[in-house]
Formats: sequence, C-alpha cells, structure tokens
Amino acid sequence: MTQTNHSASHSRFVIPSLAFVVGMAAFGFIARHTVLSAKKFDEFVTVKGLSEREVPANLVIWPIAFSVTDNDLTLLQAQIQKARTTVQQFLTEQGFKAEEFSNSPPQIDDLASGTAEDQKPAFRYRANLTVLLRSAKVVELKSAMEASDKLVLRGIALTGGEYKSRPQFLFTGLNEIKPEMIGEANRNARKAAEKFAEDSQAKVGAIRHAVQGPFEINDVDPSSPDRKIVRVVTTVDFYLQ
Repeated sequence: MTQTNHSASHSRFVIPSLAFVVGMAAFGFIARHTVLSAKKFDEFVTVKGLSEREVPANLVIWPIAFSVTDNDLTLLQAQIQKARTTVQQFLTEQGFKAEEFSNSPPQIDDLASGTAEDQKPAFRYRANLTVLLRSAKVVELKSAMEASDKLVLRGIALTGGEYKSRPQFLFTGLNEIKPEMIGEANRNARKAAEKFAEDSQAKVGAIRHAVQGPFEINDVDPSSPDRKIVRVVTTVDFYLQ
C-alpha cells in the first residue's frame, strides 16, 4: 500500500472520530446547561401576603319583633293593624321612608289549646309580628334602636330576644375594594419573598404560582357590628435567581 493510500485511509477514521468527540462534548455542555437551567427553575420560595382594612357597614336589616293578644280573632286583627301603624309611624319619625320597611305575615298562636280549664291564659290568641327595616342609613338606624323604648311607651310589646330578631349590619361594597386589596396582598407577598431572598443571598424572580384566598368580612369587635374588617390572603410562589 502506498503512503498516499495509507494517509487517506487514516483520515477516513480520524475525521469521524474527531467529529464524534466534538459532538459528545457539545452534547455534554448542552445537557449540563439544561440541567442547571432546570435546577434554577426548581428554586422558589412560597410566601403569603395579607391585605386588611376597616370599613363601615353600609346596609342594616332590623327586624322589629313584637306581639299583640286578644280573645277574639276579629279584634286581634284590629290590634295587628294598630300595632303595625304605631311601629311604622315611629320609623317615619326617625327619618325612614315607607319603601324602607315592610310587614312580615303574622304568626298566630292559640294559647288556650291543650291547657286545663283552670290554667286558661288571660288572652287566648297571640300574634307575633315583625316590621322589617332595610336601609343604608346606618347612623339613623342606630339612633332609632337607641330610641326604641318609645315604642314600649306607645303600647308595643317588643319581643326581640331571639337571634333572628337582632339587627344585621352588612358591608356590600366588596367589589369596589377587591382589586386594590388583591394588589396590596401581592405586594406584601413580594416584600416577604425579597426579605427571604436577601437572607439567602438570592434575588426574587417571576411568579411561579399564585392562589388568592377568600375574602373575609367580620365585625371589628362584638360591640361594634357597624364596623367591619375585610381581609384577604394570597399565597405566591416566586422563583429565586
């Protein structure tokens, strides 16, 4: 075999071998870079952000419960009409309009049913009544509640001891403050992540995953049902760089 042929044959083996080595090196570099990138994206921190604010109630529902009694159903009906008129007049005097209150159907009890003759009550029938006031005039309603003893002086037997008869103070403006509160919660979550990253000598990157919790509306305290605390918590995963 001549020297020329030997050189050509050698080149045919060497060139593919070099290409294979270079290819494997490039593949190793790419694979290592891919692993490092994947590992980088696995590094994240989970934090929570809180947004909380105090707001006034803007709607009140006040069930004014009372009762009337009589021995005759026809006379009882007259008592019902008279008592309802008295309560409605009181509400009008307190600054409320007719469209803000309504009458619930009466619940009539036969007090003599099932009792012995010598235990008959003074009145056979009792009608339990409710005038429902629904108003955005929170301040006026609180004043009316404080002045409700005037109804007693006018002959109205109030029966508001039951839970269903208690006034409800509500806040209905949640949609108006939702966007701002969510933004505040997210900003607070990022601040918490930045503090964690600072302690870990890292930097906060993009959001990996985020979950918004439900909005909660509660009384500021049991004695202030007209003041509400609105609260939301977001849980956010941030990538660390």
